[in-house]
Amino acid sequence: MDKARTDEREKKEPGKSGKRLTIMVSSTVYGIEELLDRIYAILTAFGYEVWMSHKGTVPVVSSRTAFENCLNAVVKCDLFLCLITTHYGSGRDGGDLSITHLELLKAIQLNKPRWLLAHDHVVFARSLLRYLGYDDPARRSTLTLKKNQIIDDLRVIDMYEEAIRSQIPLPRRQGNWVQQFQTTDDAALFASAQFSRYQEVESFIKENMKNPDEIALRLKPKGRR
Repeated sequence: MDKARTDEREKKEPGKSGKRLTIMVSSTVYGIEELLDRIYAILTAFGYEVWMSHKGTVPVVSSRTAFENCLNAVVKCDLFLCLITTHYGSGRDGGDLSITHLELLKAIQLNKPRWLLAHDHVVFARSLLRYLGYDDPARRSTLTLKKNQIIDDLRVIDMYEEAIRSQIPLPRRQGNWVQQFQTTDDAALFASAQFSRYQEVESFIKENMKNPDEIALRLKPKGRR
């Protein structure tokens, strides 16, 4: 009976420190509301504090812009989960980068422990355009994309290339694993598999936070390079 009570208490209070690990979930919202709801439910059930704009849980300071609040959340979070979908996202003005794109760049710059998912349409579009000679952002920027229901902005491919660190020679790439997904179930399974061992992740972060390079090397999930 005592063991059962202890197990139940640990489920309610998964971290030994009393402070839950925080995951920033970065993504567009349009078209993937169900997926975001599932990921939020999965991560909170595992004991994480989840910052997600779709759920209104990103900390907001009223004197800051939406961009500043989102980027500050990337700085403050413990872990970063990004979904690269076929929609580039909001917040951009003309040719400016979207909020989601900037969040990804900030996480890479800070070498945050990060996990990334990319829709298979994005991966396929990149492969097709590379075959046609449009193999970098500059060449792709010369293309005019007609309004369609598949990809709304070719810069989602730029995001994918930044996520896999394509600009760095392959032998030197670190933190470049991106898991391809097709369905909501694919992405939910990835989130469940990667984040289910809460106490292991918490212990690892505590032991290695002083060495971000070590984190990048050892926290590399299984997926596509």
